[in-house]
Amino acid sequence: MTTTVDSTEVRNQIIALVRDFVRREVEPIAQEYDNEDIYPQQLIEPMREMGLFGITIPEEYGGLGLDHTTFATIFEELSRGWMSVSGIIGTHHVLAHIVANFGTDYQKEEFLPRLASGALRGGLALTEPDAGSDVQSGKTTARKDGEEYVINGTKMFITNAEYGNVFAVMTKTDPNAQPRHRGMSCFIVEKPNPGIRVGQHLDKLGYRGLDSSELIFDNCRVGSETLVGGVEGQGFKQVMAGLETGRINVAARAVGVATAAFDAAIKYAQQREAFGKPISQHQAIQIKLAEMATKIQAARLLTYDAAAKKDAGQERVDLEVGMAKLFASEVCGEVAMEAMRIHGGYGYIKDFNVERYYRDAPLMIIGEGTNEIQQLLIARRLLERHAV
Repeated sequence: MTTTVDSTEVRNQIIALVRDFVRREVEPIAQEYDNEDIYPQQLIEPMREMGLFGITIPEEYGGLGLDHTTFATIFEELSRGWMSVSGIIGTHHVLAHIVANFGTDYQKEEFLPRLASGALRGGLALTEPDAGSDVQSGKTTARKDGEEYVINGTKMFITNAEYGNVFAVMTKTDPNAQPRHRGMSCFIVEKPNPGIRVGQHLDKLGYRGLDSSELIFDNCRVGSETLVGGVEGQGFKQVMAGLETGRINVAARAVGVATAAFDAAIKYAQQREAFGKPISQHQAIQIKLAEMATKIQAARLLTYDAAAKKDAGQERVDLEVGMAKLFASEVCGEVAMEAMRIHGGYGYIKDFNVERYYRDAPLMIIGEGTNEIQQLLIARRLLERHAV
């Protein structure tokens, strides 16, 4: 359970610290490291010192124990500087949420302090080459063998696969179970392990500088004590709950990237002249700026509302986080394009950050559950709530 930060002053201090870190250490390297796909190893230690690996992990385990609204604001600030940096702690916190809320006492004591300090840097091994949105069709199996489980399968698009060292791994412990989700179990798997190897490094359109790769499990042996909660068949529920925090952070990332694109556009519009005056004085540009700012603020408030409901302890907030992720990510894509149009030809070259924002925006639309899937989930929950 997180501690709500009631004091605006306290939250502002935390955000000011992150904002200063972004200004001093992230922004100066973002463009070069993104272009060259370089992992920002030098940022890890200052992120550990600020406690960013333990934002929502309870204080009793060494975390900051902060509320999800502060969590969202931190992701927004990081993404304004360089969205890839937020990915270092994105699925790390999905794993932490799964352990904190569903782990055994042993698992909490064993993993949460190391996750909070950044000694362990985590990820989520969920997607497979043939199983993306349809999570239940995954083929990775975990077979019981005495006091161990043997995991076999391939996971795809795994953030932190190369530089991370612990993962929440979704498997099938009963491939014949009906419905399928009852046969799914989640394990906490550490590297190095002779049964795990990293496959190809994925060369991505955006979200560069952050490792996204295959994880291949080949007779990977783990102790039965790594089965989350100690009971088979609970993995689907555990991971879906973790993804609620993931969708809050993705929505917040979208707000951050959109804000950065807007900031760049409104600054450029006041500097660039056309037909004898700054283009910001032309109504066509003013209309764009007004719509961009309004939609960003709406996305921000929707994201904070979802975070607040998560903190309120509601059993299920997939409707609210789905709405936030859907709306914020679509706004981000739209604003990034509008920012590029305001820049004209200059927005299309790598000398301007707008080009990076435009490449990063699609990740939020397709990541953490595609927006098409979000719409189906939203509709399903609405029909349940308004059943006749």
